[in-house]
Amino acid sequence: MSIRKLLASAAVGGGAITALNRWLQATATDLQPPLDGGHHTYRWRGMDVAYTEAGDPENQTLILLHGINAAGSSGEFREVFDDLAEEYHVVAPDLPGFGCSDRPPLRYSATLYEGFVADFLAEYDDPAVIASSLSAAYTLDALTTTETAVSELLLICPTAIAGPEPPNQWLRELFRLPVVGTGLFNLVASKPSIRYFNADHGYYDMATVTEDWLHYEWQTAHQPNARFAPASFISGYLNADIDLAEALSELVIPTTVLWGRDAEITPLSQGRELAAEADVPLVVFDDSKLLPHVEFPEEFVALVDERLSSDR
Repeated sequence: MSIRKLLASAAVGGGAITALNRWLQATATDLQPPLDGGHHTYRWRGMDVAYTEAGDPENQTLILLHGINAAGSSGEFREVFDDLAEEYHVVAPDLPGFGCSDRPPLRYSATLYEGFVADFLAEYDDPAVIASSLSAAYTLDALTTTETAVSELLLICPTAIAGPEPPNQWLRELFRLPVVGTGLFNLVASKPSIRYFNADHGYYDMATVTEDWLHYEWQTAHQPNARFAPASFISGYLNADIDLAEALSELVIPTTVLWGRDAEITPLSQGRELAAEADVPLVVFDDSKLLPHVEFPEEFVALVDERLSSDR
């Protein structure tokens, strides 16, 4: 094939990808908050960070920090948010780059999220915190490197590593490309891919996941600039440089670690090791993977009540 024909074929292929990317973005509607309550924004480093607030402000403040994935948002707590708001002043942000928060085309990093968590927690007086996956590592960093104070920690399948180690710069920059990167991310964030990843390591029983929620995940992953924060996640740049057990051992904060017995990406063996090294209680949910709070909401809320009431 001549160079001219090769370039013409590449141009046609690139044009098709561009058209598909534009059609997918046009198909996604404006994203609505996934949780019921008061919807507010927290201005942080030039970004509007969306958060939902519910419950009596006079009650104990409970901050919910969602985990990170291609379609992450505060909607991770959709099954427990309303019930928790009956007893607590509940606050659930969408982390920068996710959900209804601003998504500037930054090279997102663990340091950025550690700074956000420290500053957001400092807005509240001695809150309790529930943090999922990587957000648990960011919370522990905030507590061990700043004067941030919290009253209680509940950490769901905490991890400091959720991508390549060391990080892969080439992969991050590939996903950041305007045409090819967007196309690749649209594959990762397609409904079949979201369904696959949910079934593979998110949920033990996919009957827990409604079609409405799958559609919401697709919608949030197809907002403008949706690929930039996940690009850093997929390439390992959101891995935290912290030893979880060491950090927990330094803190004098009541802490409970929660784990799904069938979790695979962060297996239960890691939870047992972490709990033993840090000398903190471990609660295991049977028939669950990374999201026991979604699969067993009543049991989860009861556990939160038990842990928080014991420290009043």
